[in-house]
Amino acid sequence: MEFSAVVRRRRMVRNYDPDRPVPPEVLDRLLDHAVRAPSAGFSQGWGFLVLETARDRDRFWAVTSPAAAGPSDAAPDAATAGQSRWLTGMRRAPLIVVPHANRSAYLDRYAEPDKGWTDRDEARWPVPYWHVDTGFAALLMLLTAVDEGLGACFFGIPPERTGAYREEFGVPAEFTPIGALTVGYPAPDRRSPSLKRGRRPVDEVVHRGRWS
Repeated sequence: MEFSAVVRRRRMVRNYDPDRPVPPEVLDRLLDHAVRAPSAGFSQGWGFLVLETARDRDRFWAVTSPAAAGPSDAAPDAATAGQSRWLTGMRRAPLIVVPHANRSAYLDRYAEPDKGWTDRDEARWPVPYWHVDTGFAALLMLLTAVDEGLGACFFGIPPERTGAYREEFGVPAEFTPIGALTVGYPAPDRRSPSLKRGRRPVDEVVHRGRWS
């Protein structure tokens, strides 16, 4: 597929065909492309947790989803109904990849002689490049999924569930999940209502020569 077509076709897919697993060779390409993302100082301070089996995926959803509400006579509101529909579709994905960022890998790399920041002071960094670079890797997986005829969705792990996630999957303390990706063959899906906002035109967000 032409790269421009991949970019234009990319969207967040929230419903999947549960009977079509991601072929192993496609998963290998997703991960191979992820580790080709740029990284400051070639630090490559990322790590990826791959969940393929139904048991592992169920464990993930159990520890990262908001706790089920208790019994109530009240009808669910629109937000609750939408969350339930979202979770139902996302749980059908046959593959979950969780990208993690390792701040220490960057601080250690830039303390090496060719960089010279031996104090490992985080204040030297204008932004946390460990998160930026791992985000690049996640985007490459999203684009690769489109090129392979798959769908994917990047979403966050609620902060209050991160501890449970770490414990369940043995994630080392130095690695921080920046989000997670579901991947699979798309099934009929309801378009996000956020799309009604429309895409902002280039001329509205690009400033040439001077911010105006």
